[in-house]
This record gives sequence, C-alpha cells and structure tokens, in this order.
Amino acid sequence: MRRRRARRARSGRTWRSLWRTRRSARRARRPLWRRVARFGLLVLVASTAATALPILALRFIPPPTTAFMLRSRVSDPASGQPCERVAYRWVPREAISRDLVLAVLVAEDQRFFEHRGFDFDGIRRALRDRERSGRVRGASTLTQQLVKNLFLWPESSWLRKGIEAWLTFSIEQLWPKQRILETYLNVVQFGPCVYGAGAASLRYFDRTPDQLEPRQAALLAAVLPNPHKLRAHSPGPHAQERTEQILELMETHRWLLRRL
Repeated sequence: MRRRRARRARSGRTWRSLWRTRRSARRARRPLWRRVARFGLLVLVASTAATALPILALRFIPPPTTAFMLRSRVSDPASGQPCERVAYRWVPREAISRDLVLAVLVAEDQRFFEHRGFDFDGIRRALRDRERSGRVRGASTLTQQLVKNLFLWPESSWLRKGIEAWLTFSIEQLWPKQRILETYLNVVQFGPCVYGAGAASLRYFDRTPDQLEPRQAALLAAVLPNPHKLRAHSPGPHAQERTEQILELMETHRWLLRRL
C-alpha cells in the first residue's frame, strides 16, 4: 500500500511538472506582439476604469473641491496670492438664472449642444485667425474648460492637452449636457478666490444666482476668459465693452434657452 501511494504521489508530481513545463513552453512560443498587445489591453482597461469611476460618481454628487481651488490655496491664478478661504457654494441648476446660463453659452461656447466635447469648426477658425493676423484665440469648449478646472492645471503643455482630451471624451460619454453645464457654472473661477455662480452672485451683487439681472449675468460671463485681469466688482473699459457684446448676443441667441 505504501509503495502504491508513493508511486501515485510521484506520478501526480510528474504530471503537474509536465503541465507547468508545457504551459511555460507555450508562453515562450507566443509572439512578442501578442504579449505586448495583451499587456496594452490590460493597461487600457485599467486606465478606463480608473477614469470612469470618479467621473461617473461626479455625475450625481457635487465635487467637494477642484484642482484649481486647491491651487488657489497655494497661489490663486487670479491674484497670485494664496487664498485663506476659497468661496465656493454649490447650487443646483434650477437655482441659477437662465440669463446667466445663456450669457455663459453665448460668451464661451455657442455650439455647446452641437458638439461632443470638441469644436472642430472653432479650432479651424482659430488656426485661420492665427495664420492671417498672428492672434492666438482659444477654441476650448465648455467641457474642456470644465475638465481643466476639475482635474488639471492652467499651464499649457502637450501632456495636459492629451489628458484633457481623454477626460473630455469620457465626460461627454458619461454625463448629459445639462450636468456638464451645471457643474461648469458651479466650479469656474469668477474672481480672486471666488468659484462658481453661487459664490460670485453673493460676493459681487449680494444676491442669489437665481435673482441675477441680464446685465449682471453678462458681466459675470464677461470676466470668465481672464478673471485675473477682468473684475466683476470693478469692471474696466474692456469688461464693460465685452458685457455689451454679450447682451447683444443674448438677444439674438434666445433660442438656446429651448435646449436647457
């Protein structure tokens, strides 16, 4: 009995060793490109999951903070000084003036409801303007600006643009347009240490964002491209001129409100 058991044990070890040897041989014979492709696929799946989970969560919950807000605590982009306190107050989309929504759309992204995160027509126009006049004009969509504010940094680089493109694509796939617009209005910087329509309305006009008048809404939208130079509480000639332009655009683009 003992000899029979010993033979069975040796036989089991032999078969296991043979199976492991054959498996190693098959792996060794597997083409290098297939191994690289398999590894690349695993990396792609892991990175997609790591990106999708936080973005999917933010579709339903307000972001507690953003990359730009954290940066402001060290050095605020609008003032160059650290913020002792960042003014940020989330308000739902229903509590934001439709005039402010319209003002931001006509000022920053008139084709917001037509594109999927990238305005290729705007990019082509910006390139033509650069070739003709040498003037550099931005062509970022609201979604791209939201991604930068939420997750990235203001300095431009190819690395940031690559990450921004991937996150923009992800948000456009996972969020409805109304959520993108709501989140943008709540986290974008309107002035030194002031983020979002809720905080800006109280700081500059002493009222809630649903009580904003059209001119006040246009003025807030006017400072968005450059809050470290344009001031809603003391607008200069350029901010005032831009406010008038936005008011005119609001009158001619009232049809956008039907998309909200």
